[in-house]
Amino acid sequence: MKLHYELSGPTDAPVVVLGSSLGTTTAMWERQLPVLHRRFRVLRYDHRGHGGSPAPAGPYRIDDLADDVLELLDALGLARVSYCGVSLGGMVGMWLAGHAPERIERLVLCCTTATFPTAQPWLDRAAAVRASGTGSVAPAVVGRWFTPPFRDRSPELIAAYEAGMSEVDDEGYAGCCEALASLDLRSVLPVIEAPTAVIAGADDEATPVACGQAVADAIPGAKFHVVAGAHLANVEADDEVSAILEGHL
Repeated sequence: MKLHYELSGPTDAPVVVLGSSLGTTTAMWERQLPVLHRRFRVLRYDHRGHGGSPAPAGPYRIDDLADDVLELLDALGLARVSYCGVSLGGMVGMWLAGHAPERIERLVLCCTTATFPTAQPWLDRAAAVRASGTGSVAPAVVGRWFTPPFRDRSPELIAAYEAGMSEVDDEGYAGCCEALASLDLRSVLPVIEAPTAVIAGADDEATPVACGQAVADAIPGAKFHVVAGAHLANVEADDEVSAILEGHL
């Protein structure tokens, strides 16, 4: 499985990997690059079916998405990296830190969770996307990512995220939804050894503050931060999230 990726920043610097949210691409990290490039080489990648990555037939499991990242690291000759992930990207990060601890130096988990109360909403969304395409759910989904004031003052950005999600491969998106439906990383959290920072968005509807708190409580020594902003806090609260990333990494 050859994921699409972008590698940038100083060539002799330590590497930090950035994992994106469901329905987004490497572009969601653009606001963090100026800060991270001061000290890090940055590896961004697209999940299956997102951006330039291929979309094998689903369903997927979180193990599959994490194995894709390990394969990418191996292909690039990267034995040990730090990892930052938002939402689905954060779930991949939890799996990597728990199952391949020798590969993860430091960990940042943003607006994410270790499990969901019920699988059915994700199975329903997968079915809807296979029937009618990602464009059919993009306005409603993207609308929940940001607070109303941010949406009102950034209509062009919101439209760009809707358009970007509409371009995600239907099967790839549905397969990732099924990975979320079967997600349960709670047993992994207590064995994570990498120094971890957990970030929650104060207004996040999809993975509320309580989800982030539960993740932080279960990872030994994890630091917990609550920032203003919704599901894509690194976009809406970019300065604050960038400062947390730089400080922790």
